[in-house]
Amino acid sequence: MSPTFEIVASGAFGVLAGVLSGFLGIGGGGILAPLLVVTLGIEQHRAQGISLAALLPPVGLPAVLAFRRAGVQIRTSLVIALIVGFLFGALGGAWLAHRVASRELRWGFALFLAVSAVHAVLAKAVDRQGNSQSTRPWTGVPIGIAAGLMSGLLGVGGGLVALPLLKRFNGLSRLEAQATTLAMMLPPIGLPAVYVYAQEQGGLPWALLAAVAVGFALGAGLGARMAGRVHARVATFVYAGVLAILALILVRQ
Repeated sequence: MSPTFEIVASGAFGVLAGVLSGFLGIGGGGILAPLLVVTLGIEQHRAQGISLAALLPPVGLPAVLAFRRAGVQIRTSLVIALIVGFLFGALGGAWLAHRVASRELRWGFALFLAVSAVHAVLAKAVDRQGNSQSTRPWTGVPIGIAAGLMSGLLGVGGGLVALPLLKRFNGLSRLEAQATTLAMMLPPIGLPAVYVYAQEQGGLPWALLAAVAVGFALGAGLGARMAGRVHARVATFVYAGVLAILALILVRQ
């Protein structure tokens, strides 16, 4: 497989992950790593390192700006608490990931995606306004720790974990939760995890990372504009379907 094809394919995967991230608020890592493994044959640990490193720049900024222009509220205090928790969780997750074999890690990732898909379908999807009175910023720290731990361990962006927890414990609407998770990932909060991955693997492919990052930024704004025009239940089934397909592909490898 030629380096040119890998770079072009990585850029295309970045666009797809960006669209889905802006549309669903899931960060993109849950999409990128499986695509890199299945399509380009990249080893699981390396694919997870690439997906985490590609999200270090503020590639979700176009999506966050699109949400703000649409009038979606983002609570700064909650975002800060999420970031603090995420930093600690990501470092521990990345350390743990390199103590697990690649095959077991891939199966664990597939199980995580499948459980997330089932939870999304069973959860109540609504397009309500968030209740600012029920928002408790301090809950962002444990939510951030959980999101960071799974991000470092499985190479996901953190939105897969943070999104349902923000809706459950902070009373945020679907769009508010999506905008909040994307805002959480604007700073390079995955840097501790990326450092561990880079050290363990002797570096990361920077050309592929750049292609993924550029593609992601291009797709994220488009996805966010789509999010406000789609009913919550439709978005939920798209979200669950994408995760289920990726889980199935991974377990068949």
